[in-house]
Amino acid sequence: MQITIDGHAIEAAAGDRLVDLVRRLGLDTDSLATRPLAADIAGEVFTLNYVPLRGVGNDDAPTTERLRRAIANGGGKVKLIRYDEARGRAVYERTLLFVFFLAMRSLFPNATARVNHAIGAGLDIEVTADDPLTEEDVERLREKCREIVDADYPLERQRLSIANAIDLFERDGQEDKVRLLIWRSFTYFDVYRHGDYADYFYGEMCPSTGYAKVFDLQYRNGGLFLLRPSNRNVDIATRYVYSPHIAATFEESEEWGQLMHCTTVADLNGMVESGRIRELIRVNEALHERRFAEIATMIFQRGAKAVLIAGPSSSGKTTSANRLATQLRVLGKSPILLSLDDYYIDRKYVQPDENGEIDFEHLNMIDVPQFNRDLEALLKGERVEIPSFDFATGSRIYNKHFVQLKDDAILIIEGLHALNPALLTPAIDKRRIFKLYVSALTTINLDNHNRIPTTDVRLLRRMVRDYLTRGSSIERTLGMWESVQRGERRWIFPYQEGADAIMNTALVYELCVLKKHIYPLLDKIAPDSPCYDEVHRIIKFLNYIRDAAVEDEIPPTSILREFVGGNAFYRKEPEK
Repeated sequence: MQITIDGHAIEAAAGDRLVDLVRRLGLDTDSLATRPLAADIAGEVFTLNYVPLRGVGNDDAPTTERLRRAIANGGGKVKLIRYDEARGRAVYERTLLFVFFLAMRSLFPNATARVNHAIGAGLDIEVTADDPLTEEDVERLREKCREIVDADYPLERQRLSIANAIDLFERDGQEDKVRLLIWRSFTYFDVYRHGDYADYFYGEMCPSTGYAKVFDLQYRNGGLFLLRPSNRNVDIATRYVYSPHIAATFEESEEWGQLMHCTTVADLNGMVESGRIRELIRVNEALHERRFAEIATMIFQRGAKAVLIAGPSSSGKTTSANRLATQLRVLGKSPILLSLDDYYIDRKYVQPDENGEIDFEHLNMIDVPQFNRDLEALLKGERVEIPSFDFATGSRIYNKHFVQLKDDAILIIEGLHALNPALLTPAIDKRRIFKLYVSALTTINLDNHNRIPTTDVRLLRRMVRDYLTRGSSIERTLGMWESVQRGERRWIFPYQEGADAIMNTALVYELCVLKKHIYPLLDKIAPDSPCYDEVHRIIKFLNYIRDAAVEDEIPPTSILREFVGGNAFYRKEPEK
């Protein structure tokens, strides 16, 4: 069988793995920056351990048929996936987690470890054991992980029936996986094995443990951070940077999850099944309202005259601004809402980059000098005409919208770049500014070893909103998402820790509502779509979640209403 790997034709003999062919072509390297981690075949991701052509009597039918079908559909073309792709980073993270949990099992067989969330390039891991984890224990774990990496154990994949998988994890004490598998809609389940240890990370992995060379461990208050490759140089582990504000927000949200008895997808499914989902919605929304009230009190006590609100895409910035305005009114303030979007420069002045593309996330898309002048004038009590941006014509217009701050007035300004220091000139008294960062910092997990990335929830929100309110297809939203994320990494995340307060807009119940909206749309995406692999990944994850028809329970001021419709803040007042 002849196949083409990254443009190189090669004959695959019976029993050859993809990784064998990659090495024969000289495409394997020691650098994570260039080393192939998985394969893209007809838009689907495959492990490099797959065998395109098996000998007679050597066939693991379901997997082999899928691969053969993909190779046929792709015309025998294989594209190698490396760490510079989001898919490659996900493959690497799964492999690294397998190495880590194998090390945990070897050194602390009676301990339980849970991946809580990611902060920067580090994964926060909570360890529960008879004795608290110590710095010496973390050092032993680091050395054990190195030993496993150096041993280069092959990651053997095995397909089990659901009944056998449940029995396996019950005997192994992984009750979290047992509870999740009860909700799996398929009759089979794939696990990865080494020796007597079996685990699964809901996606393809590298061929062996030797690929996960770049990592580090950092002790943290009885737990640890598993540090992934650095964004600047992927061949070295990221440096541990303590982010107290983000960490505290995650911890508070995890406490909320425990309070609501909903920390995993299995918990959420149980509430949907029993009908307790409605009470969960009420409690979750009440917790959000309390947090908005707390932030409003902080602003009031500061005596701030302007609140700057920033956050990544689909965090609910607009609804957050309006809910905060409501709470400030309760305290006797008269909020004035403004958007940085209205300071976009006219599209006719936008210059494309060297590749002929326009980066709409760039700070230069904002008329920063004009915003600086207007903010300075407003804080001095002057009367200022505020522009609005007409997205239909791509131009900024002035419609005699004048604003002046009276004694009880306070500005609320939201936008992508609102926390960027460039927006505040030296002439502005920083004590009169309150900076708020909002983001959907998801804390609900699939199971102890598989977190749900915050990015995934925001992507689901955006796909639903873009389709319902902007008429955008799933393919269009997915096609822009990588660019959106690049902009967030450059223009938003570096400033999040400098906020005066952080509002976590994630709702533990939202996945069962978002699935109801998005699943039928995803299910229509054809295998020949350029975004099919990403759609397939999302569908696999959503298959574990029960959807719920509970929108009549969701308040009109909920963050979720910004994405599924029915948001009270977007309703137009009837003309008198």
